[in-house]
Amino acid sequence: MVESPENSNSVKPSEERLDSWKEIAAYLSRDVTTVQRWEKREGMPVHRHLHDKSGSVYALSAELDDWLQSRNLRSRVQEEDLREAEDQVRRKAALRRLRYWAVAAAVVAIGLAAYFIARGRGGAPTAVKIRSLAVLPLKNLSGDPSQEYLADGMTDALIGRLAGIHELRVISYTSAMRFKNPQIGIPEIAKDLGVDALVEGSVMRQGDRIRVTAQLIRGATDDHFWSETYDGSLRDVLALQSDVAQAIAEKVEVTVTGGEHERLKAARAVAPEVYESYLKGRYALDQSDKRSDIELAMGDFRDAIKRDASFAPAYVGLAEAYSELDSNFIGDPPEAARQNEMDAARKAIELDPDLYEAHDLLADAETEEWQWAEAETEYQRALELNASDPLAHLGLAWWLLSHGRADEALEWAERGRELDPVTIDSTDIGWMLVNARRYDEALRELRTSLTSAPDDPVALWDTGILLIIKNQPRDAIPVLEKALPLSNRSPGVMGTLICAYARAGRRSDALRLLAELNGRRQKGFVPAQAFVEAYLGLGENDQAFAWLEQGYKEHSISLSLLKVDPRYDPLRSDPRFADLVHRVGLD
Repeated sequence: MVESPENSNSVKPSEERLDSWKEIAAYLSRDVTTVQRWEKREGMPVHRHLHDKSGSVYALSAELDDWLQSRNLRSRVQEEDLREAEDQVRRKAALRRLRYWAVAAAVVAIGLAAYFIARGRGGAPTAVKIRSLAVLPLKNLSGDPSQEYLADGMTDALIGRLAGIHELRVISYTSAMRFKNPQIGIPEIAKDLGVDALVEGSVMRQGDRIRVTAQLIRGATDDHFWSETYDGSLRDVLALQSDVAQAIAEKVEVTVTGGEHERLKAARAVAPEVYESYLKGRYALDQSDKRSDIELAMGDFRDAIKRDASFAPAYVGLAEAYSELDSNFIGDPPEAARQNEMDAARKAIELDPDLYEAHDLLADAETEEWQWAEAETEYQRALELNASDPLAHLGLAWWLLSHGRADEALEWAERGRELDPVTIDSTDIGWMLVNARRYDEALRELRTSLTSAPDDPVALWDTGILLIIKNQPRDAIPVLEKALPLSNRSPGVMGTLICAYARAGRRSDALRLLAELNGRRQKGFVPAQAFVEAYLGLGENDQAFAWLEQGYKEHSISLSLLKVDPRYDPLRSDPRFADLVHRVGLD
């Protein structure tokens, strides 16, 4: 996929090829130092020949023109000139200082060399081995903002391939995307993500041709120690992704097993229109959890499947979209969406058994269907394929918590949070701590979440539940009243607020809200769990059991935590509750 001047046929007659740093600098009316800095820090498109000769580079004038325009550097020429003048002054001053210290440095160097030889520890220090990295969002250099989905999709795909190497810890897509337009430098980003190295790069598309540039940077030192450019067509985009991932794995010098190598290099041709539909679906799904965006994504995934029924990633996208619909905030009956999610995930696995995302989604759905053994197997398989998969860590943590193994669950969740503090945040950890009955720790985590996102309806909802459990319903009420409109009057939040009103002695408010909940059920689906909480708050345990039976028929996701959830404590001594725990498969 890498083009060299000897075999390149892609240079158009109107393009001028500049075959050295000197020619590139002359074309841009700058000195060599400046253009080398632009290539290193600004992503200027410069290509290496396929040999190891130092400084053997070339560039295409048309690409440089496009890059200048896309980066809007022309408006910064005066600023660069000023920097160059300042750099010259600094260099002259540094040269004087270097001359002054040269003799002293030589003496010190000789002394140190003698010391290390005497100690048997001579030789230059070696660079720290790279065991973790993050792929920063690839820049869209196509000059067309509508191509942003392509750059994001390539970022996601590259992360997915590298994450399959067990010896390498790879930061997830969601955490990396926080640095799409970073305001801090490479060392600060590396420290924030806790990684040894970063991958930076860009994507440029012209028609059905695509160019990907990637470079590896040591996090602590900002040392750019490898870069390369890859050219291909959209039809061969999966092979291009494979080439980039293999090159990175080779340069960071991690051990890649036979199976991992096969997955790294696995690629197939895909029609451009199929891949575009898939990427557009992923982009829409990543934008928000609104129903309209989810349905837009589903349409794109179905279009990709219609065009190529053997393209497994499109089924993964469709399964994920169905998973998004199966939530209290969407308010659809879970059965249909969950079955569709399982069907799509299984089809993806049938077509490509190595898609760890499909195993994640299938395991989640099987957990919600109380198919406990099958779900555990799928989570373990996902982790075999991608040891850096935060969703498998989180899913297995919930599985363990459901079975009363709280300490193990929290260990897995914390490992997942290290990999992806965006996907697995303080809200997730806080809710697990609630079910582990470590209430003070849970409250600290939830308050941490609300400090950074004070309008997060899930964090507010969980905080309200915790305050009720701690017998502080009056404190829970304002928190839940804030969460209700932010969640689009979610039935789940409404049921919890009814419970808070009732336990705070505001029974009339509780009954008013319960009437609204009943009215909504006449018009459409309302999860049974909302009524369970409402009647638990009102002290009507027989009604709560009746709605638990309805939740059992619905395979309510809330019943997955039946064994540990403190909200059910008022019912635990009743034989009907033990029978329900048995039927859910958790005894």
